[in-house]
Amino acid sequence: MPTLQAETEVQRPAQQASPALIFEVLHRHQHTMALKGAIDLELFTHIGSGATTTAALAERCRADERGIRILCDFLTVMGLLSKANNSYSLTVDSSVFLDKRSPAYMGSVTGFLSHPVILDQFRDIAGLVRRGGPGNGVGSMSADNDIWVEFANSMVPMISMVAQLVAPIVAKPGSRIKVLDVAAGHGILGISVARANPTAEIIAADWRNVLKVATANAVKAGVQDRFHTLPGDVFESDLGTGFDLVLISNFLHCFDAPANIRLLKKVRSALHAGGQLAVIEFVPNDDKISPPVAASFAMNLLGNTERGDVYTLTEFNSMFREAGFGEGRIQPLLPTPVSLILVSR
Repeated sequence: MPTLQAETEVQRPAQQASPALIFEVLHRHQHTMALKGAIDLELFTHIGSGATTTAALAERCRADERGIRILCDFLTVMGLLSKANNSYSLTVDSSVFLDKRSPAYMGSVTGFLSHPVILDQFRDIAGLVRRGGPGNGVGSMSADNDIWVEFANSMVPMISMVAQLVAPIVAKPGSRIKVLDVAAGHGILGISVARANPTAEIIAADWRNVLKVATANAVKAGVQDRFHTLPGDVFESDLGTGFDLVLISNFLHCFDAPANIRLLKKVRSALHAGGQLAVIEFVPNDDKISPPVAASFAMNLLGNTERGDVYTLTEFNSMFREAGFGEGRIQPLLPTPVSLILVSR
């Protein structure tokens, strides 16, 4: 009987049924936990440092050699390691993002993405679908939920790449600007704008417990004198006026269109004439099934939000117009899976 891998690689007639994909998909929870386990063991860092055999890795990781071999082979099948002559090496992706010596290391994201609270939301997809969302009605979006403190602490490496791409586009160095960062979380987006423009003043709006993380990050970045906080629910808080730039990063997808329009109207009132709104989002094509990462993010929202969804540019533009804006201009933020939409008041 052929192995699963051999079965999936063999060219077969288009109409021939095979259970291989179904078998693979039902085991993909192991992919998540294998990656988390490898990060916990600092496996990628040890391989990058020269420990490339199972024996050497078992010693460095203080682990069983058989366990190391099985994990490394599994990671190789997943595409996160390469193997030749019983020796393992990092791929381009794992070298850049999973070796702790890399400035782009993002291993901390497992703290949020594989958090038990997040995983538990997806133990009953049939129930989610029947209800149209999580059983508690709000998912992870309840006020001052500590899961967002974990998000703010864990997700900095992932947003940092996005922030480095966005800041030069929106920061307007040479101009004194007032910036509102809506649902700022870790604060990295606003902080990056402040670093790109030494005269920019940042107002970070979010729940009070989350803003403690953002403030600490502002201190680390040396921009604390230009970084201010606005604690509370952004839907209810007075956001102020006279802003040159408003940042909304990966937040509109948490709500349905009517809620987003209500928030966007508040944001428009907070901007001065000619001010700019910068929205960062997963934006699928009109078919809602491509590109894969942006389209698939909808499932995340089914489990974690009451009425959230991924929105196409057409859908975003409809919301912008309803809120009094013009149409947005979209720019993919490659190599990340998100896009920047710029809208003028």
